[in-house]
Amino acid sequence: MTPPPPENAEPSAERRVLLAQPRGYCAGVDRAVKTVEVALDRFGAPVYVRKQIVHNVHVVKTLEERGAVFVEETEEVPPGAVVVFSAHGVAPVVHEEAQALDLRTIDATCPLVTKVHREAVNFAKADYDILLIGHEGHEEVIGTAGEAPDHVHLVDGPQGAADVQVRDPERVAWLSQTTLSVDETMATVEALRARFPRLVDPPSDDICYATQNRQVAVKEMAAQSQLVIVVGSANSSNSVRLVEVALEYGAADAHLVDYARDIDESWLAGVTTVGVTSGASVPEELVQDVLAWLAARGYRDMEVIEPVTESMRFALPRELRQLSLAPGKEGKG
Repeated sequence: MTPPPPENAEPSAERRVLLAQPRGYCAGVDRAVKTVEVALDRFGAPVYVRKQIVHNVHVVKTLEERGAVFVEETEEVPPGAVVVFSAHGVAPVVHEEAQALDLRTIDATCPLVTKVHREAVNFAKADYDILLIGHEGHEEVIGTAGEAPDHVHLVDGPQGAADVQVRDPERVAWLSQTTLSVDETMATVEALRARFPRLVDPPSDDICYATQNRQVAVKEMAAQSQLVIVVGSANSSNSVRLVEVALEYGAADAHLVDYARDIDESWLAGVTTVGVTSGASVPEELVQDVLAWLAARGYRDMEVIEPVTESMRFALPRELRQLSLAPGKEGKG
């Protein structure tokens, strides 16, 4: 619920909002959330989900209210139950664990993450050392590294390029976590290439199209904004990157919030232009709450910043598509 405006709030024609577009749900997140919703409809509660389906506290809470049960490890799922793997992907060992427990699995891994997994497998088959650019402990990184654990070396930012050791400097390739800052990733690649001139690029860009597009929009509005508010959760890598990009490209201040109620009134002191965007796992309703909160404080003029457009859509996982083609077979198989 949007809090009431402070008593001293006066409308001002000078106060405005720059609203980034695209923002919010990407195709992979939309697919993952719908996967859990459809699974609940088809199988009934509970449906287990390994890890957070996407990194957003509101989405997780909403799905829990519908009957989703989130667990950290596969072994927490009762034998024979339905389990959904999150959008961030899992290592092959997780599929083996699920099979051992006779679980009915639905894989909601984002297709763009699956692409990176396949690249890791192919580079490993060709006996390359794989320099995986990403953040240690992130679920996507763990899943990708698990595809070729004997070949993958994690490189966490440009500073990590100096320490990585490989078997043969002539046979080295790089991959990246899909939700990183494009600029930081390219800086890391440059640092790696300085050490390994024969460094091989991935067959196609690993940074997710949605991550790139949201960063492009923030770059365009940051220089015009004294404050940028990014709606997203603290464990959302792409949301955190948006705050960093905003500051790097000219915003005087930038903050990450889950809800409108998290905004600190003091951030608005002397601010006439506020930029607003959201991470790729954020429902639009949370952005609208922030806009209403700002409007109640005089920030009613709004301009949409849309440097790129998006039209990407992904089909539901094959496990659910197969069910739709075979009605009446919702039971365990």
